[in-house]
Amino acid sequence: MRTATSDAARETMLRRVRESFARQGLMRHLGAELSLVQPGEVRIRVPFREELTQQHGFFHAGATSAIADTAGGYAGFTLFPENSSVLTVEFKINLLAPAQGDYLEAVGKVVRSGRTLTVCQLEVYGVSDGERTLVALGQQTLICMHGKLDRRD
Repeated sequence: MRTATSDAARETMLRRVRESFARQGLMRHLGAELSLVQPGEVRIRVPFREELTQQHGFFHAGATSAIADTAGGYAGFTLFPENSSVLTVEFKINLLAPAQGDYLEAVGKVVRSGRTLTVCQLEVYGVSDGERTLVALGQQTLICMHGKLDRRD
């Protein structure tokens, strides 16, 4: 059963993630959108645009990696205390197939959330006509920046 406190905490978490995501210039530049935000999991979609391709017409690995890193970062952030922010310490990504489709969807899931370090699993799918193909798989370590909020413009 959900309580008013858990509903309020969830709304606060959603607001924090959305506001922080909106401050990311690269995500805006890529045309990326949050498609799911829940505790320990975030999904980000980026639609196909010619400007995001490499020389063979596939999504560039930089776009693929950027949305994977960001999805994982915000997945961790959903579990961080209110007076904190997130930074990536490291991530590794394997590109498994050409990144193509109507859009890419990155899925970040928390594997372990600690007081300081959090580990996430990263997946990126190419989606065409509802068919999902796994194009990248990775792992990430985040640091919780206690007492340090995002920069405000």
